[in-house]
Amino acid sequence: MTTHPLWLSFAAEANARRQGQRIADRQTPPGPVREHDARWRDDFIEVGRLIADTIGDQVIEIRHVGSTAVPGLAAKPVIDIDLTVPDVEDEGAYLPPLEAAGFRLIFRDAMAGDPHRHLTLARPNTNLHVWSPGAVEPLRHALFTEWLGANASDRERYGAAKTAAVEATGGERYNDLKAAAVYDIYERAFLADPFHHHDPQPRPGLPASVVDGNRT
Repeated sequence: MTTHPLWLSFAAEANARRQGQRIADRQTPPGPVREHDARWRDDFIEVGRLIADTIGDQVIEIRHVGSTAVPGLAAKPVIDIDLTVPDVEDEGAYLPPLEAAGFRLIFRDAMAGDPHRHLTLARPNTNLHVWSPGAVEPLRHALFTEWLGANASDRERYGAAKTAAVEATGGERYNDLKAAAVYDIYERAFLADPFHHHDPQPRPGLPASVVDGNRT
């Protein structure tokens, strides 16, 4: 079996389990899903400049990711940013100045085995994800964002999954309700990658032909 280097197994309740590692609450609630707003790119540029002005010597890369980075895709009005610094665990090099600039650390955890820090900003409402070079998750974020930008059918699938997650009742969390759609979209992106072979890895109970038959 050969899998794409960015493949991760399906984890239906990863976000719910992650909540036990929360340090603080975000300053501004995410708000409801709404139609795409072209001004979100301006918000990203504004926050990117704030980061660069605050810790410019620590910045290796700043990237706009997630739904607000995909024109035409509905999203909660929160700007998702991946920030790569020389060493995410050297918090003294970047965290105090970011906090002084208005950011708040809400998670200190690991994702896909890599150390990760999750900060928020009140305005523009922002999720700032901080990583060391070579971390897997920001590479996945970039692939997912680029794939949705280029594939209308999966944009529509993801938009429908967002709507279903918002409308669902019960104690399940929004991100976990989207998890199945996210995993399936990654599978199609991996299968279409001309640089890496990937044997289909459908979610449990989903035939491989369903994923493989939806190559875009």
